Amino acid sequence: MKRNLSLWQLTGFALTALGGTLLHFLFDWTNNSVLVAPFSAVNESTWEHMKLLFFPMFIFALIESHFFKEHENFWCVKLVGIITGVALIPILFYTYNGIFGKSPDCMNITIFFISAAASFIVETRLFKQNRLECKKPWLAFLLICAIGIMFIIFTFATPQIPLFKDPLSDLYGLDA
Repeated sequence: MKRNLSLWQLTGFALTALGGTLLHFLFDWTNNSVLVAPFSAVNESTWEHMKLLFFPMFIFALIESHFFKEHENFWCVKLVGIITGVALIPILFYTYNGIFGKSPDCMNITIFFISAAASFIVETRLFKQNRLECKKPWLAFLLICAIGIMFIIFTFATPQIPLFKDPLSDLYGLDA
């Protein structure tokens, strides 16, 4: 596993970056299909960009888990990685906007890639150090699933707070 770990993580980053980029446009490409809405960006809100990172990472983790069965901390490491990336998107976005006022699209794209890279770097270090105590990996997996369910629910029942507000239309969720 150690010999292939870096390759797996690099592949995960590449697929997450590619998958997130495709999911950014999928809703528009499918003529606003309600079937792809739960997994793709339905507007330009920060929340929707967090979703673009989550789903590719989760799908890659499901695939990767079949090849890393011997690693008992697998799902705990993945939970930390996913939370790292998903949390970094609003942290970097609002910090940048707080300092400079408004971020250009190229900066928003950079924030997405930095967040994805940070996720996989954190995961790689945790896998290599093998010091993360994970007494209930099934609970970590359930927490990841709960995050995914929140992304799906909030696509259709969007809270009316700034994190969910489309900056282009000032609307929320599918209404934007």
